[in-house]
Amino acid sequence: MTISFQYNKKQVIQALRYHFIAKKEIRIMIIMVNVFAIASLIWYMMGKITPVAFLTYSLLWIVLMIAIWFVLPGFVYRKAETFKHGFSMHFNEDDFTLEHETGSRSWPYTALHSFRETPHFFHLYFDTRSFLLIPKDAFVTNEQMLQLHNLLKAKVG
Repeated sequence: MTISFQYNKKQVIQALRYHFIAKKEIRIMIIMVNVFAIASLIWYMMGKITPVAFLTYSLLWIVLMIAIWFVLPGFVYRKAETFKHGFSMHFNEDDFTLEHETGSRSWPYTALHSFRETPHFFHLYFDTRSFLLIPKDAFVTNEQMLQLHNLLKAKVG
């Protein structure tokens, strides 16, 4: 199976959000900040902290959410040249190939650590930091998308 695609900025930003939120350390940090924000609200209601302290904790929560939701994905998108080019991908039983006008690269499926499916992309992870995004709108039919999903499930697990 062969597909050709270019990346859509809004979809890539959303995929990067999924990537960051899926990271264990970021999820733990978000949970801790949320628990702290809820605790500060309770402490404020009980009169244990001042309104200034409550506003400071709330501001911390807002800054963290803005950083994770907007700043981090936007920074990665602007920094990566990959998302500004067109590609073709070929999927075989043993490997897959990514082609660009300047060259191509093949990987066996064993090079993949895992894969994740999100609303607009397949995320192919080589390790916890290196991944490829395959847009779902590059597939002509839903059968092709299902075929890739089944192939990745069989080969990557």
